[in-house]
Amino acid sequence: MNKLLDSTPRADGFRMPGEHEPQQAVVMAWPHRPDTWRDSAGPAREAFAQVAAAIVPVTPVIVCVAADQLEQARSALPPQVKILEIPSDDCWMRDIGPSYVVNGRGELRGVDWEFNAWGGAVNGLYSDWSQDDAVASRLLTLRGEDRYRAPLVLEGGSVHVDGEGTCITTAECLLHPGRNPTLDKRDIEALLGDYLNVDKVIWLPRGVYNDETDGHIDNILHIARPGEVLLTWCDDPDDPVYAICREGLTALEAGVDARGRALTVHRLPMPGPLYITEAEAAGIRPSDGMKRSAGERLAGSYANFLISNNRIVFPLLDPAQDARARDVLAAAFPAHDIVGVPAREILLGGGNIHCITQQIPAA
Repeated sequence: MNKLLDSTPRADGFRMPGEHEPQQAVVMAWPHRPDTWRDSAGPAREAFAQVAAAIVPVTPVIVCVAADQLEQARSALPPQVKILEIPSDDCWMRDIGPSYVVNGRGELRGVDWEFNAWGGAVNGLYSDWSQDDAVASRLLTLRGEDRYRAPLVLEGGSVHVDGEGTCITTAECLLHPGRNPTLDKRDIEALLGDYLNVDKVIWLPRGVYNDETDGHIDNILHIARPGEVLLTWCDDPDDPVYAICREGLTALEAGVDARGRALTVHRLPMPGPLYITEAEAAGIRPSDGMKRSAGERLAGSYANFLISNNRIVFPLLDPAQDARARDVLAAAFPAHDIVGVPAREILLGGGNIHCITQQIPAA
């Protein structure tokens, strides 16, 4: 029986592990929104199934599916994948699922953040996000895990942690007026400290250009392990990402992490630039919050990959850059299998492999 706790992870001796630490499972959700996914989500479902198939040999996969899509999901997903009947408004499990925390006694709990569709009344992508906001609670209840409800609007993709007291985020997202307009940087750092058990927050100014999540950190940077990160990099001075990634590098080099280490930064090449085609735009049903137009710049990034046990699952986005990205990942993760999955269909929805997955750490 799970409980809603009125304390905080820090007070109870729990911390959020880094993604590089052992995992017992990875959770996903099934795509369905016609204003996010083209052609009734058919191509996206194929891509999600390929991501699940790439993870499941090394880590069990759980997929949350609405009742009316259970049969379709079961037929599309690998047989080893476990399906749970949990509905959602969209399928970005990184942002709507719980952030798991652990302690030194083998216990596991979930942090349930407030969710408002990436901006609420200010610039949210859809107006009813009640099912998304309930996903974390429903998942933790089904799994019998205790829950903290954090008093903070936050998506999981907006923070990275190293498991040793450091959190990296972007000011563009966490200080956006659509999230927590009554809180300043100090207030947010205090809440991150309480609910992730971190002592140091490193702020990058901005995320990837034209990212409709208001610059999530997981689309521009990934933590490989404590003291080591991968940063999206652009060498074209005419591209807006050129200045963005250099601002990020300056922020990373300006200080140290929670343990006093200077950060080693690996530079990940940027795909493209990539743009939505007329055929792709025509297959998406426009809505008030989301409109996909032909020629629109896509927020493509190889940093949006998943670390899961001894495997890296990364997006294949650009034949001209995929091999270079694989080489950088292989150098940063010499003990891991590097597995690429065609991911343009996920990118068309507004994110990528890290955005659609959420790890459950080994207790």
